[in-house]
Amino acid sequence: MKFSVGVEYALHCLLYMVNLEEGKSVGIRDLATFQGISETYLSKVYAKLSKSGIIKSIPGVKGGYALARSAEEITFWDVVEAVEGSEPFFQCAEIRQNNILLDKDNLPDTHTKCPCLIKVVMSEAENEMIKYLNNKTLAWLYNEVYNKKLPKEMEKATIEWFSNSRK
Repeated sequence: MKFSVGVEYALHCLLYMVNLEEGKSVGIRDLATFQGISETYLSKVYAKLSKSGIIKSIPGVKGGYALARSAEEITFWDVVEAVEGSEPFFQCAEIRQNNILLDKDNLPDTHTKCPCLIKVVMSEAENEMIKYLNNKTLAWLYNEVYNKKLPKEMEKATIEWFSNSRK
């Protein structure tokens, strides 16, 4: 299992949108410049976030994007699902039914009525990961980064940088 870099781009850039003042927005170019990432790729990621209702487009000369919901309501899983889609990680092809020793026209109940144990384990693992990511929100990330990890000056400098870039 591997998430695309789009998930990382999304979470890092959404972090800078948490403390936007009401009615304010931030542009893709500013986010990409600040992070040193591809503006084109970030634009594609933000289109997915917008379509999923995580962010909203703010029209106008100084338009851009803002969070569509509160940071407390946006989970890591919301972001992963928006960027990567909702297909399960594990796709069971039921190859156990292709066993050379079985009569394909008369498969035993163990191969037709009982779930594939490999699929069961993989589904349970995926569900645990989803549960964990649903418990981590943008508000949690913001608190961890700006209140526990980085000095307060960094938060202030970040807010200032984005404020000045929109002038």
